[in-house]
Amino acid sequence: MSSHQVIERLDGGPYDFIIVGAGSAGSVLAARLSESGRHRVLLLEAGPEDTSPWIHLPLGYSKLYTDRRNNWMYESEPEVGMYGRTTYQPRGKVLGGSSSINGMMYVRGNRLDFDDWANAGCTGWSYRDVLPYFIRSEDQSRGACQFHGVGGPLKVSDQSFDHELPNAVCAAAREAGLQDNADFNGETQDGFGYYQMNIHKGRRWSAARGFITPARKRTNLRVITSAVAESLVVEDRAVRGVRFRVGNRQLVVEGHETILSAGAIASPQLLMLSGIGPAKHLTDHGISCILDNPNVGQNLQDHTNVQLMFRCSKPITINDLANSFVRKALSALQYSIFRTGFLAETGIYVGGFARSDPSMDRPDVQMAMAAWSVAERTVKGARQHPFSGFSLSPEHVAPDARGSISLRSPNASSPPRIHFNFFQTDYDVNAMLYGIKLVRRIAAQPSLKPYIASEIQPGEHVDSDEGLVEFIRAKGGSDIHGVGTCRMGVDATAVVDPCLKLHGLDGLRVVDASVMPRVIRGNTHAATVMIGEKASDLILTDAAA
Repeated sequence: MSSHQVIERLDGGPYDFIIVGAGSAGSVLAARLSESGRHRVLLLEAGPEDTSPWIHLPLGYSKLYTDRRNNWMYESEPEVGMYGRTTYQPRGKVLGGSSSINGMMYVRGNRLDFDDWANAGCTGWSYRDVLPYFIRSEDQSRGACQFHGVGGPLKVSDQSFDHELPNAVCAAAREAGLQDNADFNGETQDGFGYYQMNIHKGRRWSAARGFITPARKRTNLRVITSAVAESLVVEDRAVRGVRFRVGNRQLVVEGHETILSAGAIASPQLLMLSGIGPAKHLTDHGISCILDNPNVGQNLQDHTNVQLMFRCSKPITINDLANSFVRKALSALQYSIFRTGFLAETGIYVGGFARSDPSMDRPDVQMAMAAWSVAERTVKGARQHPFSGFSLSPEHVAPDARGSISLRSPNASSPPRIHFNFFQTDYDVNAMLYGIKLVRRIAAQPSLKPYIASEIQPGEHVDSDEGLVEFIRAKGGSDIHGVGTCRMGVDATAVVDPCLKLHGLDGLRVVDASVMPRVIRGNTHAATVMIGEKASDLILTDAAA
């Protein structure tokens, strides 16, 4: 911001609650905090309204992969454990945040993950404590039970039609010794089966669709899109509001409590831009340090994955759709009439969880089958092979790796530096090695073998451990499930307390995936919604006191 820029005061303030970020947690907060009608709530979202048709078409998320209008399109710094390669980090810049551009898989994580949070001092965050919030958020197509709820804002559904190929993958997993699992969010996580999705009647069901859309009818909720937060307003050891930009206008708004829900990358960045973070790092960028906390931006964790790709012996994959005008036209017709077919799904159908060491108390490897294979994947997009193909990807969901978010410049428009430190411990490499071998074992089973013409990547010639480790370093990367950079805890290294209040300053909470002490074993959207649900109760309880 230039020194002579006029800063306008936003009309309508002060607000009871200012929420920065309309993603998986911010959407929940906007809805729940405005429900009673007693509190005035302002929601700021840096991106536009969720009007792109690709957002609402489930298979359209492939088009959002490189859509700068709706995607921050971050890139990591070069990774030592990946031969100096960077790893792409798409993140939602739109109403609904990453829930509007993600793969829509509904996986909560392992119950022991949450018990670990509680055992580390985060009272109130055990599985028993958080399960009611998962249930409250959910409208489960299978009906209510001890693990699931109906009537909540977030639609959770089975996939709408059977597919020959994923059915064969499930049968092969059974032949390889994995148990069937019809519900990864139920009694046990181990096993193999179909994933449930945040899709309803052939449409993406984002956090914005479920929570914000109905809430916008309330007069006490105000939503401003294309509002880029630039810093927090801090006075007398308390956060009093937010400075933000809409186009060329610089605005400031005051609130009783500010809630940062910008995500694991942007939340620590905004704290540091506001003078909250490692003192030396801030002063190096010419930012006055208001609160010296060297842990802001640290503890970055993410899952890793690598794609094994196979040429399919039958023309039944999304590659065949992408490579044929006639198939595209027929699929579009099917979708427009019945809301079914390839376009009504994500192309990610089945997968499961396994333990790289049988002595472990829970799985550490996840798998996902996708009905496509790609010849090239860059920040400019993905190009399918010109023949039938599919992928089976092992993912390491309990990494040793700890990285960081740091500032590139004091300018809020500059993306931060992202360091993951992937594949730098024996365990992180060996868990992926186990996952590759497990996927190959599944691919070799009688039920799936007839569908495989050849292994494209890494190729059957890569059969030694040394060769497979080289493949991991050359082709592996982020699973785009970053968490932990504003860690919740009671010790000196935490950024927020178990009520999600910032240690050291009043008037601010952080409510998003950045508060997770340790990454959960599964996709992160469902757990981030849960965090928003629980946080809304914590906030409203304090407001009523």
